[in-house]
Amino acid sequence: MGLSAQATTKLGFFRLMAFPVEIQDCIFQELEMHDLPPVLRVNSHFNAIATRILYRIIPELPMRRCIACLKVLCANPANAALVRKLSVDWSSHRVVANLFRLLRDTLTHLTALRHLSIELSPQDNHYSLAWVLHGCRSRLRTLGTSIRCDPQLAAVLETQPDLIELCLRGFQTKQPFTISQDAMPVLKMFRAVHAGPAVISSVVRGRPLEVISLSMFIEDGFSPLDSLLHSSRPIKRLTIMSLDNTPPNILLPEIANRLPKLEALHVVVLMAMFDRQTLHDSSPTLSRFSDLRYLTFMAAGSASVEDEGEIARTWGKACPTLRTIILPKGKVWFERDGKWMCCG
Repeated sequence: MGLSAQATTKLGFFRLMAFPVEIQDCIFQELEMHDLPPVLRVNSHFNAIATRILYRIIPELPMRRCIACLKVLCANPANAALVRKLSVDWSSHRVVANLFRLLRDTLTHLTALRHLSIELSPQDNHYSLAWVLHGCRSRLRTLGTSIRCDPQLAAVLETQPDLIELCLRGFQTKQPFTISQDAMPVLKMFRAVHAGPAVISSVVRGRPLEVISLSMFIEDGFSPLDSLLHSSRPIKRLTIMSLDNTPPNILLPEIANRLPKLEALHVVVLMAMFDRQTLHDSSPTLSRFSDLRYLTFMAAGSASVEDEGEIARTWGKACPTLRTIILPKGKVWFERDGKWMCCG
């Protein structure tokens, strides 16, 4: 490197050092994860900033790297205190008890943790693993886990008063899943993947939920929808994964009767096929929604793009508040100058 280049590099370095620490932090956040190790070795000042960024968000890692990371966090409380978000995905592995204990011990050191996601394999969820979360002493804002829904997990949720978003991906058990009404007082978003009405009702009851995603199974009927009536606030956004063959001209009225104030409704039907006429006949139901703006209805079907255009116009006429409609072809329909058109 020539003298001129060295002088330019040195000048750039001093200009960077002149910025406040907050600005340097923002600059370093733009780096990719693999670019941070060289920054750690520049000097002690850069090391402190890069370390803070490196440990702030720990993404899903391959198993070997994940184990190494957890051991480092256990051995170095200073670094553990920097972690704000931790994601663990062991869904492809059978995990031994020592590794679960390592995860539990790690959580005891993550005093500033705010966002936690733990995904385990179905084979490991044949027994209760909520004891792993007992080590979490921080006040979480978001929690997502595939740990099965049992009394032990309910007890963990009782200890998290700051939770805003909760995702339960685990299976429901025959054991009671009871949560007191004083728990999770600020919960706004809830997603249940495999849980049934009992779990949904226990989470929703008395809490200010506005955004909910759930699965509907044929054996539960419309009980999951009944569970949503227990929220202390009107539900604004609802996503339904339907695993039965209930047609939209039956499903939509059931939703409208319970949640007429919805602003966004997204329905994905996995086990049924609907033709143009079935979708068209669902339009009168939409007039029952007073604030609906965004509607998605995805299912197998034989309707063409032209058919969907006609359906969008009919639905838009039945529900004038609609702004966008997504139908099985995946195209986004929207109204402009009084005409419904699509993109995508």
